[in-house]
Amino acid sequence: MNVVILAAGHGKRMHSDTPKVLHGLAGRPLLAHVIETAKSLSPSAVVVVYGHGGEAVREAIGASGVDWVKQEPQLGTGHAVQQAVPALKTNAHTLVLYGDVPLIRKETLERLAAAAGQGLALLTVELDDPKGYGRIVRSRGRIARIVEERDASDKERAIREVNTGIMVAPTAKLKSWLARLRNDNAQKEYYLTDIVKLAVDEDVPVSGVAAGSAWEVLGVNSRAQLAELERMHQRNVAGALLERGVTLADPARIDVRGTLECGRDVAIDVNCVFEGRVELGDRVSVGANCVLRNVKVGAGTRIEPFCHFDEAEIGSNCRLGPYARIRPGTVLAGDVHVGNFVEVKASRVGAGSKANHLAYIGDSEIGRNVNVGAGTITCNYDGANKHRTVIEDDVFIGSDTQLVAPVRVGRGATLGAGTTLTKDAPAGELTISRVRQSTIPGWKRPTKPGK
Repeated sequence: MNVVILAAGHGKRMHSDTPKVLHGLAGRPLLAHVIETAKSLSPSAVVVVYGHGGEAVREAIGASGVDWVKQEPQLGTGHAVQQAVPALKTNAHTLVLYGDVPLIRKETLERLAAAAGQGLALLTVELDDPKGYGRIVRSRGRIARIVEERDASDKERAIREVNTGIMVAPTAKLKSWLARLRNDNAQKEYYLTDIVKLAVDEDVPVSGVAAGSAWEVLGVNSRAQLAELERMHQRNVAGALLERGVTLADPARIDVRGTLECGRDVAIDVNCVFEGRVELGDRVSVGANCVLRNVKVGAGTRIEPFCHFDEAEIGSNCRLGPYARIRPGTVLAGDVHVGNFVEVKASRVGAGSKANHLAYIGDSEIGRNVNVGAGTITCNYDGANKHRTVIEDDVFIGSDTQLVAPVRVGRGATLGAGTTLTKDAPAGELTISRVRQSTIPGWKRPTKPGK
């Protein structure tokens, strides 16, 4: 099968400089959702017809393995598909999708393709309020033509069965019909829907396949419609999580902007956001108002409210937060405690270690069973370059300690409260500093190499 995705529209009602198909739903552009669904069908070719926004559309989607065709000028949907014709394989069927209809399901498209046979198959849906959609006009129960609302009579406007624009046709026939389209209509455009009458005139069977749900064929033409689709999508995601046994405090207050995989007996409180790929192990609980992005969390870990984790791996049976921040490059082993207002960045923290209050741990290697006192800071940045701190197993660091990297604290060492450590601390000993304020004449701030 060939797949053609029409993505050239301006989207004037969005009132935005961003092309409509690049507006986000669940953290990704509308067009990215459609391309992903198209690829799930294992097609021989995916052709995206773009126009408004030009190269910005291609750059935003990136190397997605599709063929790009520009529509310039933009003279309607029929004209858009005409631009894709040279890229289509004639001995296959062609499926037409739309870059602003992001929730269409693979299963629905498979039913549509199966119904096509050697004829034309249209995806239709019945709407209580069909305003703005092309109406399906039937004769003796069979599809005879599609009429756009602006060209429809009052009787035709009363029809509730509407065209979604999504269709499948044998490519050879599609090319023939496209070549015969005319623009004698109110908009002076070439309507793709006009091929229905051409097919009927040739006695080619035209079948209508009803969409499983109205939400999956809804398009985006305004910010309000985009917001409605976002909530529909999130309700669907929440429903799927509930079906898999996840406890959601309120299914209406969760946002998944990527992939969320959950083990058994996972509990998620309200207003949590999951971005990228997030994995929650068995019995993980996530408190209210947390944001997790590209994070893996081990079994039995408890995340208290108002935590923000990004690009990190967290072990089992940890206790994190509230108000903890875990930044990219962090790996926490099992039974680690990271408490309120503690920030960890690009560090490895060994099993059983704790930083319970008001600390910053950056660019560090922390061993097992280490206690990091309140107000402790690893001073990893000298104004130009980053340096690492190594804290070995069983170390106790007193409150209000500054470790000026690069520095190492030996196994079993103790640092007294208020220590500013500028040299390695020996293993098994107490190290403490109590110095009066002094100024170093002539000191110069470090610079980056080569400057």
